[in-house]
This record gives sequence, C-alpha cells and structure tokens, in this order.
Amino acid sequence: MSHRVAYYRVSTADQSIEAQRTAMGSGFDQEFVDEGVSGGVLAAARPGFGRLLSSVRRGDTVYVYAVDRLGRDAIDVQTTVRNLTQAGVTIHIHGLGPVAEGVGELILAVLAQVAQLERRRIAERTAAGREAARASLRATGRTHRGKEGLGRPFAADPATVREWRTAEGASIKGTAEHFGLSHATVKRYCAA
Repeated sequence: MSHRVAYYRVSTADQSIEAQRTAMGSGFDQEFVDEGVSGGVLAAARPGFGRLLSSVRRGDTVYVYAVDRLGRDAIDVQTTVRNLTQAGVTIHIHGLGPVAEGVGELILAVLAQVAQLERRRIAERTAAGREAARASLRATGRTHRGKEGLGRPFAADPATVREWRTAEGASIKGTAEHFGLSHATVKRYCAA
C-alpha cells in the first residue's frame, strides 16, 4: 500500500511550518518535520528527513513545498531525489508536480542550483550586514541599526569581575555565584 508522505523544513526556530502545511493541504499518511535546521545540512543528516528515509517504501510519494526545503546543496538534493526515485519513491514538489527521470531531473537540477545560489546570497548579505554594523560601530559607537554593540550586552562589567576576583582571591565558582554569572562567563572575563 502506497503512502502520501509530507516533509516540512524551516531554517530557524522562530519560523513555522504552518505556511507550508497550509499550501500543501492535508490528507497525508505521515508528516516529517525539521524545524531550526539549515538547508545546508545534508538531507540524510537531518533528524526528520532521516526518519522519513527509514520510513518510505516503494510506491510512496513524498510531498515537499519547494526544492529548497529538500536542501540548498545542489549535489545533495539531486543525490537524495535520485536515491528516492531509484527506490521507487515519487517526489512531488508543490507547484511543480512529480519529479520523474529525464526532464524532471533536469528541472530539478536547475532548481537545486538556484537554491544553492540563494544560500550563497544569504551568506553574502549576512556578511555584508555584519560588516556594515562593524563599520558604523567604529565610526559612531552604534551599529547601523542604532545598537551599542554587535552581540548580547555584557552580563557584568568584565573589568569589575576581574578586579573583584583578584581582590578577594576568589575561585571561578565563587566569582560566578557572587555576580550571578556562569562559570564560562567568568573564565572568559578573567582571561581577557
């Protein structure tokens, strides 16, 4: 008996799979989800997709919202789809339809390359944003978005923590308890 299997993936924990689920409809026999997992992670290494791979059988159809939900590495996407199709599993991409051998594989190869290109562009935009923030921080003391720093604010003043620890002859544990910090934070502050 063949099954209709849905696979959903979102890259960050603050995203939701509900838009994909709504667009693809219902009536699936099984659903597999990877939330907070980058498309750069190989498909078989993702927990949800790994469970999907061990669950699907010949004659099943796997439904995904878009090629980039399978991954953003073109070779991995093509290998994953080829392995599934050779095992008798059909891949159905929302808005594109079933991917079959021949023309379907050619279309998939192009779309997988586009997904990989988009992954590169995301990385470039992120790096450019970080550099703009650093440049603005150096020039004005604030990032391009008005923040006073690039990361989380310090839990305590590192110099104060170091001075107190030295003056008191306190251990890392004692210093952490005194300031309400983690041991790792105290070690980091005292190493600077």
